[in-house]
Amino acid sequence: MRAVVTAGPTLEPIDPVRFLSNRSSGQQGYALAAALAAEGFDVTLVSGPTALADLAGVTMVRVETALEMLAAVEAALPAEVFVAVAAVADWRPAEVSDVKLKLDKAAMASLELVENPDILKTISGRAAETRPDLVVGFAAETHDVVEHARAKRLRKGCDWIVANDVSGDAMGGAENAALVIKPDAEVELPRAAKPEIARQLAAEIAAYFAH
Repeated sequence: MRAVVTAGPTLEPIDPVRFLSNRSSGQQGYALAAALAAEGFDVTLVSGPTALADLAGVTMVRVETALEMLAAVEAALPAEVFVAVAAVADWRPAEVSDVKLKLDKAAMASLELVENPDILKTISGRAAETRPDLVVGFAAETHDVVEHARAKRLRKGCDWIVANDVSGDAMGGAENAALVIKPDAEVELPRAAKPEIARQLAAEIAAYFAH
């Protein structure tokens, strides 16, 4: 079975030296891709810019922007499972300068942004014959984590969502804790090293396809 995983941040350029991004390190997504490969999945990892090395036994696709990430995910389909771990920038500059901008305070205040594509919602909403059998999202939240994640699962149309509290050091640290929210159950993954969280989540995904 094939699995497509996204990881890391996206980088949305303003000019050749400036960009919009976030603090995602990519560690959790990379760990999940490795864990799914260990479960026997044929894995494609679509990665935003990270400092992490390519994974052995995984098809690596490196991108920078949200638009590139969506295109890479769609090119990697069909697949039985899609897991959207990446922290995709919600917005990008409406225009990208090909020279370094000489920005003053007024110019910075008027930087125009446009909304990026919603990768999770796009893949969740594909026609049944091209939609992955299992679509899993991540909800990185700093407060009311479970409530926001439950609402996001319904809003995005994904099958499962992983509630992820990033109010501490989870977004760049070595450990994580999560709650896997399914339509009929919730599975707690207590705080542990990210590879262990990934192993448990990969086991949940493998068990889904074993039934």
